[in-house]
Amino acid sequence: MPSSKDKSNATNLTNKYPIPILMKQNQLSLSFAIWLSIAFHLCLIILWAIYEGFIFAKPKNINPDIIEVRLEDPITKISSDKQLASMEAPSAPTAEEWAFASKYALKNSKGYRHSFGQQVRSMMGTAIEGPDQGHVRFRIEIAPNGTVAKVETLWKTSDKAEQLARKAMKSMPTLPPTPTGKSLIFEKTISFSPFANDDSPIYSNDCLPDPPAFNNPFAWDGKAQQEIKKNKPAEQLSPEALAECLKQLPQDSIEGVTAHDQRQLNQWGSNKLKQVK
Repeated sequence: MPSSKDKSNATNLTNKYPIPILMKQNQLSLSFAIWLSIAFHLCLIILWAIYEGFIFAKPKNINPDIIEVRLEDPITKISSDKQLASMEAPSAPTAEEWAFASKYALKNSKGYRHSFGQQVRSMMGTAIEGPDQGHVRFRIEIAPNGTVAKVETLWKTSDKAEQLARKAMKSMPTLPPTPTGKSLIFEKTISFSPFANDDSPIYSNDCLPDPPAFNNPFAWDGKAQQEIKKNKPAEQLSPEALAECLKQLPQDSIEGVTAHDQRQLNQWGSNKLKQVK
C-alpha cells in the first residue's frame, strides 16, 4: 500500500503538470520518432535501389544515339609475351579448278562462288591474331564475262578485313565467264582470321531439290476469305534428269568431307555426349 507521503508527491506532480499536457508531449515525441524512422528507412530503400540499378540519375547532355555497354569483366589486353596465332593466305585457285568452276552451274554456280572467295582471300595476305582479324560479308554481282560488276558490304566485324577484300576484288586477275552465261549474284563471307578458313565445298547433294520456302499456312490479311494454305512440295527431278545431273558431280575431296562433318558436329553436337562416365 502506498504511504501518505507517496500520495502527497503524486498529487503535487499532477498539480504541477496536468495529465492532458503530459499526454500531448508523449504524442508529439511518438510522432517525431515515427516520422524519423520512416525517413531513415526510406533513405535506405532509395540507396539500395540506386546501388542495384533500379533507380539512376539521367545524365545531362547525352547523345541518345550513343549506346552505353556495361561490361561485367574488364577486357584484358593481350600479353606482349604471348605468341600471336597467324595463318598464311591460301593459294589461289589453279587453272584446273577455274576450268571446273566455269562449267559447273548447279546450286547457283557453287564451284565458281567458292573459287572466287578463295581468290580474294589469297590476295589479302597473312591473318594475325589481334584487332584486325574478323569477317566481312558481301553481296557480289559478277558480269557474264567474269568481271566484278557490283560489291555491297552487308556486315563486317573488321574494317581491315573489308579494306583488304575490296582491294583484292579491284585488282582481280581476269576471271573466266560465268557458267550460265548470265550475271552471277551471290553473298559471300570472307574470313580474315587465323582461326577460320574457307573450306572446300562438297557436291554430293547438289542434285537434291532445294526445300521450298516456308509460308505460314494460317496467315490471313483480314479481308480475303480465310483458308488454310498448303506449302508447295519440293520439286522432284525425273529419273532421266537425275541421272544426267549425277554425271556432272565431281568427286568430293577428303578435306571437304572432313570440314563438312566437323561443321555438322559443331552445330548439332551435345555437351552431354562429351561427358566422361
